[in-house]
Amino acid sequence: MYREREAVGVRRAVRWASVASGGGPVRVLPDGCLDLLWSSRVGLLVAGPDRTAQVGRSAPGERWIGLRLPPAVGPAVFGLPAEELRDRRVPLADLWGRAAADLAERIEAAAADPTGPAAALTVAGWSAAGAAILEEVARGRLRAAGGPDPLGVRVAARLAAGATVAATAAEVGLGPRALHRRSRALFGYGPKTLARIMRMGRALGLARAGVPLAEVAVRAGYADQAHLTRDVRELAGVPPTHLLAPPVD
Repeated sequence: MYREREAVGVRRAVRWASVASGGGPVRVLPDGCLDLLWSSRVGLLVAGPDRTAQVGRSAPGERWIGLRLPPAVGPAVFGLPAEELRDRRVPLADLWGRAAADLAERIEAAAADPTGPAAALTVAGWSAAGAAILEEVARGRLRAAGGPDPLGVRVAARLAAGATVAATAAEVGLGPRALHRRSRALFGYGPKTLARIMRMGRALGLARAGVPLAEVAVRAGYADQAHLTRDVRELAGVPPTHLLAPPVD
């Protein structure tokens, strides 16, 4: 079971919850985001920005609550450059110390409440209490940091819309080296990698809406369908047809 919805008070963030039905592998695609996660098995984690898909497993019945922070927002919330978290899963306590322990206690108390997240997840509802706690903490830290870097927000928006790296650099008034340096701190990698990841996201969105792959390739900015397939395989580890196949029960 998986549920997600727009977060409250953190622009473009998404809160989500899931309960693992089995121990099979789960493929998480790169999206330029950082996530604040709580697991009933391992506690609080930070998922850094990935360059390629991560494949993990959850124990049957394991509950997850997450807050997915959009590109350029995570560094302000977590208090360090995104590149230090790239391709990593880090216990939140390693970053926040006692504050992470206090947050874990609040989440675990909510999860243990029969009227809170645990019960809601069991009946396929939304884990409102746990998600609200994650959002509250993220909002507070974002406010204390003065908000996300506006440059990062502009760069991410332009690349998400399909702008080239060169055009984006010119629009924000930075040279290629300066944009690359700032992007590593804000997103975890350079703008070319972020552009590829966002292009894959656009392509998969079109394909899931029923657009044929040949047309998806043209509309998303690939040279042709072979280029689309090759690029998705490099980033996701599997071809797009695999990602579009219905899940096997």
